[in-house]
Amino acid sequence: MLINLLPNTPETVGIINASLLNQLRDACYVLNLARGVHVIEADLLQALERGKVKGAMLDVFSQEPLPAESPLWKHPRVAITPHVAAVTRPAQAIEVISRTILQLERGEPVRGQVDRQLGY
Repeated sequence: MLINLLPNTPETVGIINASLLNQLRDACYVLNLARGVHVIEADLLQALERGKVKGAMLDVFSQEPLPAESPLWKHPRVAITPHVAAVTRPAQAIEVISRTILQLERGEPVRGQVDRQLGY
Protein backbone atom coordinates (compact mmCIF):
# COMPACT_ATOMS: atom_id res chain seq x y z
CA MET A 1 0.00 0.00 0.00
CA LEU A 2 1.16 3.49 -0.81
CA ILE A 3 -0.17 6.26 1.44
CA ASN A 4 0.84 9.76 0.37
CA LEU A 5 0.93 12.54 2.96
CA LEU A 6 3.80 14.54 1.46
CA PRO A 7 3.91 18.33 1.31
CA ASN A 8 3.75 20.11 -2.03
CA THR A 9 7.35 20.95 -2.93
CA PRO A 10 9.18 21.04 -6.27
CA GLU A 11 10.61 17.61 -5.40
CA THR A 12 7.20 16.00 -4.79
CA VAL A 13 5.28 17.24 -7.85
CA GLY A 14 4.51 14.19 -10.00
CA ILE A 15 6.16 11.80 -7.55
CA ILE A 16 3.40 9.19 -7.93
CA ASN A 17 4.08 8.32 -11.54
CA ALA A 18 4.51 5.22 -13.70
CA SER A 19 8.06 4.66 -12.46
CA LEU A 20 7.04 4.66 -8.80
CA LEU A 21 3.85 2.67 -9.37
CA ASN A 22 5.82 -0.02 -11.20
CA GLN A 23 8.01 -0.46 -8.12
CA LEU A 24 5.03 -1.34 -5.93
CA ARG A 25 3.83 -4.88 -5.30
CA ASP A 26 1.17 -6.09 -7.69
CA ALA A 27 -2.43 -5.43 -6.68
CA CYS A 28 -1.49 -2.77 -4.14
CA TYR A 29 -3.63 0.16 -3.10
CA VAL A 30 -2.82 3.86 -3.48
CA LEU A 31 -4.18 6.50 -1.10
CA ASN A 32 -3.47 10.14 -1.88
CA LEU A 33 -4.50 12.41 0.97
CA ALA A 34 -1.94 15.15 0.38
CA ARG A 35 -1.90 17.21 -2.83
CA GLY A 36 -3.29 16.53 -6.28
CA VAL A 37 -0.06 17.54 -8.02
CA HIS A 38 1.67 14.50 -6.55
CA VAL A 39 -0.20 12.04 -8.79
CA ILE A 40 0.15 11.71 -12.53
CA GLU A 41 -3.46 10.68 -13.00
CA ALA A 42 -2.93 9.10 -16.43
CA ASP A 43 -0.18 6.88 -14.97
CA LEU A 44 -2.43 5.86 -12.09
CA LEU A 45 -5.30 5.00 -14.46
CA GLN A 46 -2.95 2.90 -16.58
CA ALA A 47 -1.70 1.05 -13.47
CA LEU A 48 -5.31 0.40 -12.44
CA GLU A 49 -6.17 -0.97 -15.90
CA ARG A 50 -3.12 -3.26 -15.88
CA GLY A 51 -3.96 -4.55 -12.39
CA LYS A 52 -0.72 -3.24 -10.96
CA VAL A 53 -2.83 -1.10 -8.62
CA LYS A 54 -5.91 -2.85 -7.26
CA GLY A 55 -7.60 0.31 -6.03
CA ALA A 56 -7.11 3.95 -5.21
CA MET A 57 -8.64 6.36 -2.75
CA LEU A 58 -8.18 9.95 -3.86
CA ASP A 59 -8.91 13.06 -1.85
CA VAL A 60 -7.26 15.66 -4.08
CA PHE A 61 -6.64 16.12 -7.79
CA SER A 62 -4.36 18.02 -10.13
CA GLN A 63 -7.40 20.01 -11.27
CA GLU A 64 -10.01 20.90 -8.69
CA PRO A 65 -12.81 20.52 -8.80
CA LEU A 66 -12.24 17.28 -10.66
CA PRO A 67 -13.81 17.73 -14.11
CA ALA A 68 -17.06 15.84 -14.67
CA GLU A 69 -15.53 14.07 -17.67
CA SER A 70 -12.60 12.64 -15.68
CA PRO A 71 -12.50 8.83 -15.94
CA LEU A 72 -11.66 8.73 -12.23
CA TRP A 73 -15.31 9.46 -11.36
CA LYS A 74 -16.58 6.26 -12.95
CA HIS A 75 -13.64 3.94 -12.39
CA PRO A 76 -14.90 0.91 -10.42
CA ARG A 77 -11.75 0.70 -8.28
CA VAL A 78 -11.40 4.40 -7.42
CA ALA A 79 -12.97 5.92 -4.33
CA ILE A 80 -13.20 9.70 -4.22
CA THR A 81 -13.53 11.51 -0.92
CA PRO A 82 -14.21 15.20 -0.27
CA HIS A 83 -11.13 17.20 0.65
CA VAL A 84 -12.32 18.40 4.04
CA ALA A 85 -9.75 18.33 6.83
CA ALA A 86 -12.13 19.34 9.59
CA VAL A 87 -15.13 21.43 10.48
CA THR A 88 -14.15 24.85 11.82
CA ARG A 89 -15.77 25.70 15.13
CA PRO A 90 -15.84 29.52 15.34
CA ALA A 91 -15.38 29.76 19.14
CA GLN A 92 -12.33 27.48 19.08
CA ALA A 93 -10.88 29.21 16.03
CA ILE A 94 -11.18 32.63 17.68
CA GLU A 95 -9.45 31.31 20.80
CA VAL A 96 -6.54 29.84 18.80
CA ILE A 97 -6.15 32.94 16.63
CA SER A 98 -6.25 35.28 19.65
CA ARG A 99 -3.69 33.20 21.55
CA THR A 100 -1.40 33.08 18.50
CA ILE A 101 -1.56 36.85 18.00
CA LEU A 102 -0.68 37.42 21.67
CA GLN A 103 2.26 34.99 21.44
CA LEU A 104 3.55 36.72 18.31
CA GLU A 105 3.22 40.15 19.93
CA ARG A 106 5.22 38.89 22.96
CA GLY A 107 7.88 37.35 20.72
CA GLU A 108 7.01 33.86 21.94
CA PRO A 109 7.19 30.79 19.72
CA VAL A 110 3.91 29.67 18.17
CA ARG A 111 2.77 26.24 17.07
CA GLY A 112 2.17 25.23 13.47
CA GLN A 113 4.46 27.70 11.77
CA VAL A 114 5.36 27.09 8.15
CA ASP A 115 9.06 26.88 7.32
CA ARG A 116 9.22 28.85 4.09
CA GLN A 117 12.59 27.26 3.20
CA LEU A 118 11.08 23.77 3.42
CA GLY A 119 7.80 24.84 1.82
CA TYR A 120 5.58 23.38 4.56
